[in-house]
Amino acid sequence: MRVLVVDDNALHLLILRKIFEKSSATVVIANNGKEALDELKKDPAFHVILTDIMMPEMDGIELLSQVKQDTSTNKIPVIGFTAGDVDYYRQHTPVPFDTLVPKPIDFWELYNLAKAKAHTTLN
Repeated sequence: MRVLVVDDNALHLLILRKIFEKSSATVVIANNGKEALDELKKDPAFHVILTDIMMPEMDGIELLSQVKQDTSTNKIPVIGFTAGDVDYYRQHTPVPFDTLVPKPIDFWELYNLAKAKAHTTLN
């Protein structure tokens, strides 16, 4: 499984990388949506994208919009997470996340969710 993790929180990135790498997943890290798009341009072959919503330079909502508009990436499941109001984002995000979860997050639960979403793209 190949995973793109996008967050401006270094601790979250470290924890998620370690969890995914324990299961032999390939993890690519980006600190914001702009970096994530650069990674997707280099190689769009990801099975799932996990992204924070609130980040500098380019937030998760703009990243989601860009991913879903591009025919090379629009089939990749995007899981969003936020410390903000999840219901608000579900109702007001122009392009819906495949899944949206609140922070604080259980990292193992997020891993299992990502694995399930990636499984649908692997089959």
